[in-house]
Amino acid sequence: MGRKKTLTFTVEGGRVKPGPPIAPAIAPLGLNVAEVVQKINEATKKFEGMTVPVKIIVDLDTKEYEIEVGIPTTTALLLRAAGAKEPSGDPAHHKIGDIPFEKIVEIAIMKKPQLTAKTLKAAVKTILGTARCIGLLVDGKDPKQVVKEVEQGLYDAVLAKYEEEWRKA
Repeated sequence: MGRKKTLTFTVEGGRVKPGPPIAPAIAPLGLNVAEVVQKINEATKKFEGMTVPVKIIVDLDTKEYEIEVGIPTTTALLLRAAGAKEPSGDPAHHKIGDIPFEKIVEIAIMKKPQLTAKTLKAAVKTILGTARCIGLLVDGKDPKQVVKEVEQGLYDAVLAKYEEEWRKA
């Protein structure tokens, strides 16, 4: 690639329209707006209804481009898993949902590039902390209790099933 220009947007996954803010930014670069929007929607479909960071990297000489999709926030992923609209204003007393432990593991794997955790177990404990802060239960329990159970090895068999996926992420 020759001279590059990177454009960064925050979009709603799978629901980008060919208007502002994307169209005015990419049209002057000589790109087909409808085509770019379609490719963004295809790339972000699995995050439909969630806010997702997107980068469009354009070669100013050849007009070729690539789209990089970021990962939604941990809170957004947890809310989606629970089918909730927003975090609890009072997480200690008002719970917004209950999700299975395996969903916590899946989110930890998805978020691996952004986490400082070196192990899947540490990443899961980080995600459990966020779950507790927004008012979620995990397998019907307070995430703080689940963290203790993870530390005691009660979830080692479940975590072992995902170790390979964690290493590849």
